[in-house]
Amino acid sequence: MTTFDSKYDMFPAGDVGVVEGEMNIPSQGGPSGESMEFNTLDEPIKETFMRDLRAVGNKFFHVLIPKEKTSLLKEWDLWGPLLLCTLMATILQGSTERADNSNDGGPEFAEVFVLVWIGAAVVTANSKLLGGNISFFQSVCVLGYCLFPIALALIICRVILFMTQNSFLFFLRLVISMVGFIWATFAATKFLGDSQPEGKKALAVYPICLFYFILSWLVVSHSNV
Repeated sequence: MTTFDSKYDMFPAGDVGVVEGEMNIPSQGGPSGESMEFNTLDEPIKETFMRDLRAVGNKFFHVLIPKEKTSLLKEWDLWGPLLLCTLMATILQGSTERADNSNDGGPEFAEVFVLVWIGAAVVTANSKLLGGNISFFQSVCVLGYCLFPIALALIICRVILFMTQNSFLFFLRLVISMVGFIWATFAATKFLGDSQPEGKKALAVYPICLFYFILSWLVVSHSNV
């Protein structure tokens, strides 16, 4: 019994030892200041939504004025491409009467939606096979955001379609669509050009031009309101 009692003499009655320490969650950033990692768990939903919305708007701005090359590559997202794709598919789909008569209103929406995402995936796969040094989703993000000029051209052409159509207005829609095409291609190559090895940039740019040209042609050929 002496051996058994000696095991518990280290902790007097009512005292099982002292447990000391701090429950701290380590941070990947620095100890203080702006270098500390921002924790969004305690952030209100409204602030989170507005912060993400500002980030999407900032990416749209950099597509319109593509001066620097890393804005769409640092923190990629697919919210902007999804918004643009849905907008374009909604506008390009057939009218209600056309859908009722020929049953092609729904498939047009699906065709545009699939064309955008499958086309972006194929262009990205081509870029990766050529030795591109950016990730798959970074490339899809850039290609999707650079649809913005074409989407703007589609909206303007949609407004023009409410007027009485003639040859001049068709030519005007053609010019607007081609401006959107050139703008989108220039922005995409601005962001993705440096990701390709020397000597293969032309092989990477050609599918991008073809991708945006097909979408721009859909804008021109869209004639129903």
